[in-house]
Amino acid sequence: MHPLARTILQRLGLGLMTLFIVSIVIFSMVSWLPGDFAKAILGQAATEETVAAFQKEIGLDKPPVQRYVEWVGNVVQGEFGSSFASRVGYKRTVAELIAPRLANTLFLASLTAAIAVPLALALGILAALYRNSLFDRIVNSVTLTTISMPEFFMAYLLMLFLSVKLSWLPGLASVDAETELLERITRCALPTLTLTLVIVAHMMRMTRAAIINLLACPYIEMARLKGMSKSRVILRHALPNAWAPIVNVVAFNLAYLVVGVVVVEAVFTYPGIGQLMVDAVTARDIPVVQACALIFAATYIMLNLTADIISIATNPRLLHPR
Repeated sequence: MHPLARTILQRLGLGLMTLFIVSIVIFSMVSWLPGDFAKAILGQAATEETVAAFQKEIGLDKPPVQRYVEWVGNVVQGEFGSSFASRVGYKRTVAELIAPRLANTLFLASLTAAIAVPLALALGILAALYRNSLFDRIVNSVTLTTISMPEFFMAYLLMLFLSVKLSWLPGLASVDAETELLERITRCALPTLTLTLVIVAHMMRMTRAAIINLLACPYIEMARLKGMSKSRVILRHALPNAWAPIVNVVAFNLAYLVVGVVVVEAVFTYPGIGQLMVDAVTARDIPVVQACALIFAATYIMLNLTADIISIATNPRLLHPR
C-alpha cells in the first residue's frame, strides 16, 4: 500500500476513535448536568405523574448505558432524535432544527475564510519578505492589538462605528431562508469582519514565523548565493517547506469559525448553530445539545485530520520516516 494511503487510513481510524471517545464524554457531561430535565421543560407546576409519563416518553427512565447505545446507533444511521422542547407543542426532529442553523454558520465561516485565509497568507509573506521594515512593524502591531481584544469587544466596537455612527452596515445579522444572497452578505458583513480580524492575526503571524524560521537554512543560503531575488527565495524555496505549520494553524482557525463563533452569533443575533446550542442548554433540550456538540467535535477532528494529512503529504520526511 502506498505510504500516503496508509497514512490517510491510519488518521481516519484515529479520528473515528477520537470521535467515539468524545461522544462518550458528551453524553456523560450532559447526563450529569444538575436538575430535572423533564421538570425544566414541563415547568415546576407539573405533577409527578405528568413528569414520569414525560420521562418515559423521551426515554429518560432507561439506564444511561442503554440510552447511550441507542443514541449512538441512531447517530450512525443519521438520526439525532426529536427535540425534547418540541414535544410539548408539536414534534420536531433535531435535524430539522439544526440543518438551517448549520447552513447559516457554514455560510458565515465560508465567507470569512474566503477573505481571511488569502489575506493572512499575503500579509505573512510580505511581513517575512520585508522583515523589520515599517510595514512589518505596523502589521505586527495591528495583529497584536486584534489578538488581545476579546471577540465581543471587537464586535461592539465595529457595531458602534460602522453601524451606529456611520450607518454603513447593518448592526444585526438576522437572516432566514428567504434572504437573497447579496442581502445575506450585507447583513453578515459585520460578523464576517469581526471574525476576519480575529483569525487573520493568528494565521498571519504563524506564516511569518514559519518562513523566517526557514530563512536560516543552508539551502536558502545557497539559493541566495546563486543570486535569486528575496521574493523568489521565499515563494519557491521557503514557502513550500513552511506549509506544515501554516496548514495546521489555518485548520485550527477554520475549526474556530464553526465551533467558536457562539459569542459573535450572540452579539449580532445571527441564527447559527452556536446560538442554537446556547438556547438548547438553557431549555435543557438534551438531544439538540448532544447533536450540536457532536457536530462541533466532528468538524474540529475532520479539519485537524485534513491538516495533518496535508502536512505529511507535503513533507517527504514525515511521509517516509526512518
